[in-house]
Amino acid sequence: MGYAIAASAAGRGHAVRLVSGPVSLASPDGVAVSRVGTAAQMLAAVEDAFLWCDVLVMSAAVADWKPKAVSGQKLKKASMSAVLELEPTVDILRTVAKKKTSQLVVGFAAETENVVAQAHQKRIAKGLDLVVANDVSRTDAGFEVDTNAVTFVTGDGEALDLPLMSKVAVAEHLLDWIEKQRGQRPR
Repeated sequence: MGYAIAASAAGRGHAVRLVSGPVSLASPDGVAVSRVGTAAQMLAAVEDAFLWCDVLVMSAAVADWKPKAVSGQKLKKASMSAVLELEPTVDILRTVAKKKTSQLVVGFAAETENVVAQAHQKRIAKGLDLVVANDVSRTDAGFEVDTNAVTFVTGDGEALDLPLMSKVAVAEHLLDWIEKQRGQRPR
């Protein structure tokens, strides 16, 4: 979804920086890409980009948890415990959204139940202008398919359902909403 948004925004003439974890997707034309491998690297790259951006769209998140201890060498079965201790990762979206001045901040919510209610709570808790919610329990939308069905949950409590469509079409609807908020004429 992030790659579709970045490509569509660049196609509309916006300056775009895409911060991406490891993927097999090609970089979109006209988009500056920062590739990262860890949550800490992603946070640093997003914070750096946030200094100059007008709009931040966070369409994906790193894992919510990470190993508490990381070894620099191979761990042998005989010396390992069967217990894996985890600790929470930094919530990048919440961390960056707290620093907003005039930026518009959009987050995505991948949910499996009470999708709109969860998205509304996320929008409030993280101080977002819009949450794009999607039901990732669907097999025809969300992850690892080229289609998505989303609901825009806005600051005024509105929930706008978009039907199943290509991720590029979802990106275009999102960019129309963003441009309208920024006083630009949507396409």
